[in-house]
Amino acid sequence: METEHEEFRRNEQKLFAQRIGLIGVTNLITSLSGIILLPILTKTLSIEDYGIWVQISVTIGLIPVIVTLGLPEAMVRFLAGAKKKDEIRESFYTIVVIIMCTSLAASLLLFTFTDVIAAAIFNNNNYIAKIVFVIVFVESLNSILLHYFRAFHQIKRYSIFTFIRTFLVLVLISYFVFSAQGIFGAVIGYLISSIILLVIQAFIIFDEIGIKIPKFLHAKEYLAFGLPIIPSFLSNWVVTSSDRYLIGILLGTASAGYYSPGYVFGSAITMLSTPLIFMLPTILSKYYDRGNEESVKIILKYSLKYFLFFAIPSVFGLSLLSKQLLTIFSTSDIASHGYMITPFVAVSYLLFGSYAVIAQILNLEKRTKISGAIWSMAAILNFGLNLVFIPRIGILGAAITTLIAFAFAFALITYYSFKYITVDIDFNFIVKCIVASSIMSLVIVIHPTSKILGVLTIIGICAVVYTVILLLLGGIKRSEVEFFQELLFL
Repeated sequence: METEHEEFRRNEQKLFAQRIGLIGVTNLITSLSGIILLPILTKTLSIEDYGIWVQISVTIGLIPVIVTLGLPEAMVRFLAGAKKKDEIRESFYTIVVIIMCTSLAASLLLFTFTDVIAAAIFNNNNYIAKIVFVIVFVESLNSILLHYFRAFHQIKRYSIFTFIRTFLVLVLISYFVFSAQGIFGAVIGYLISSIILLVIQAFIIFDEIGIKIPKFLHAKEYLAFGLPIIPSFLSNWVVTSSDRYLIGILLGTASAGYYSPGYVFGSAITMLSTPLIFMLPTILSKYYDRGNEESVKIILKYSLKYFLFFAIPSVFGLSLLSKQLLTIFSTSDIASHGYMITPFVAVSYLLFGSYAVIAQILNLEKRTKISGAIWSMAAILNFGLNLVFIPRIGILGAAITTLIAFAFAFALITYYSFKYITVDIDFNFIVKCIVASSIMSLVIVIHPTSKILGVLTIIGICAVVYTVILLLLGGIKRSEVEFFQELLFL
């Protein structure tokens, strides 16, 4: 094991650790901005208007995924090794033009059915619906431009633009909401921030590679790679976000407003997995294409282990502190309705983070159809159970079906991925993490608090207790402690 670990810590893995850390910090800022925005919206908007905002966020997360046709991922896969500027220009503008056409067509189609869509999910607010359709077009273009920096390993630029976007969204939405513009102002603030980001990114990319009318030489190849990914992305959206739509339709926008804050805190686990999801495809592809399967196994093993090291205690902490956090960051009314949502969602995203690591195997094998099929089945399961549970159990039913769907997807992806490459899962380590987290939880139970300073203090104490207990149990070895230091401080 020591030999494997030393090999993993060579110079290129140090660079990988640095990039993971940079993306981790960026994602942390992004996640915190969502939590900061939560009280701004919930304490100034009515619960019905906040419910509309929830539906807006879900819509913006859905449509660009479809209209971009999986081409952002194709760009990362095929352009990462491109060296010649003519090749880069041809490929980049081929993808950009395709996405411009599909996103424009989608936005025009949505405008045609504004009345129907607004009645179904935006509480009959046609003006809001029209602005959202414009945002969909802009965000589709932003997606491909942002992936340009990812494809060419310009991680600092990627992080900077992600931060700029987060900053603009937070500042502009806050400005318009506090200016008594309500939900309309919040949507306008989002649109302006998206347009500013689009202009800045486009200017930098045009300056770097110039402008060219593409001949679409590799369009078929890119679409062949990207299109099979759409069912996976779409099904993932159904599992992670369609419950907001269904709650809004079946129970009303107010219920969606009660549900979402608890979901926000539970899904905070994603800030731990996003850096790995971002970086693993590029680093793993390099080793796999060289035939170095052993290094692929080592990277996957440690990636999963480090994710679980942070995710398991986070699930315990978020679950026990849910009501206090919701009271602080939203309203007591929302907290009393939605605090039980957080535990189910937190466990769901622990499974999703583990899924995301293991699923890299199928991506390497170019078996994206399997991933798509798994998420399609999970989506059907989730959607069907929501139709049964939501009318009977309410918003808690949506949280339960989310957990069932994620567990289903995780089990299947592990089964099929391990047919190609088997990852060494350290179950002994997982048990020790659970034991340490359980002992850590006693701190929260013994010292309940509803003040922000008290909650932060409890979190700090719990982190220390968890780490000490895990060290005493032998869950972390000295070489791994050194790696954590390298990950955080290099």
